[in-house]
This record gives sequence, C-alpha cells and structure tokens, in this order.
Amino acid sequence: MGGLLLTQTGVKEYLIELSPQLIHDIIITGVNVFILFFLLSYLLFNPAKKMLESRRLKIAEDVASAESDRDQAKLLKEDYEAKVKNINIEADEILGAARKKALKRESEIIAGANDEAQKIVARANAQIELDRKKAVDDIKKEMISIASVMAGKAVSQGMTADIQESLLDETLNEIGDETWQS
Repeated sequence: MGGLLLTQTGVKEYLIELSPQLIHDIIITGVNVFILFFLLSYLLFNPAKKMLESRRLKIAEDVASAESDRDQAKLLKEDYEAKVKNINIEADEILGAARKKALKRESEIIAGANDEAQKIVARANAQIELDRKKAVDDIKKEMISIASVMAGKAVSQGMTADIQESLLDETLNEIGDETWQS
C-alpha cells in the first residue's frame, strides 16, 4: 500500500512501495517494540507497581494507625474527664472530712474550755467559801472581843437586867444589824 503521487506529466508514481524488505522491517520493528514493551514492563512497570502498592499499603497502615491513635486519644480524654470528675468528688470528700475534723476539734476545744471554766468556777466557789469562813471567824472573834468588852463593862457597873439589855442594844448598834444577821 503505497501512496500515489501524481506528477506534472500525469504519470503515477508511488511514494512508498510495499516491498518484501519493507514488510520484513515492519515485522521486525513490531516484534522489537513488543519485546521492548515486555522488557520495560518487567524492568520498570513491575517495580513501579510494587513501589506504588507498598506505598498504598504504608498509607493504609498510617491511616489505620492514625485511627487507632485517635481512638486511643478519645479513651484517654474520657479517662481524663472521669479523673477530673473524680478529683472534684475527691476534693469534696477531703473538704467534708476537713470540716468534720474542724467540727470535732471545735467540740473538743469547747469541751476543754467548759471544763476549764468549771474548774475556775469551782476554785472561785472554794475561795468564796474560804473567804466566808474567814469572815465568820473574824465576826466570831469580833463578837468575842465585844462580849469581853461588854463583860468588862457589866462587871465594872454591876449588871442589872435593864443595863444588860441596854448594853446588848448598844453593842448591836455598834456592830450593825447586817453583820449580826449574816
């Protein structure tokens, strides 16, 4: 199959002649192209396919790892949030325990203060009782001295019932009614 070429003279001439040599060259070139294609596919395409497949597998592995890491991060976040809630609960428990200890300590301090106050009141009462007894003793001593004075006056004047009554009234007025009655 050749192309026709018309010349100016009108003679038909072929541009390419299909000679056995041309057909032989076309077949050998075709075989060489197929051999070259299979050789290049074996040497270039297969390693490129293997490289692309390994890269695809690595990317899939990285995606799976990232999903696993994300799931693990979610679990850690949930664990963290649970711990934060537990920390709040724990803090409330600690504060409650501290309040209970403070109230117990307050009760102990109040009880100690009440005991100390009772001891102070008891000592004050004992001191008052001692002072009262001392005052009674002093009054008795004073009455004895007054009675001695009265006896001295009665002996020196010769005692009659009227004189004794007047001396007693006079002595009571000197001592005072309150001192005598207490």
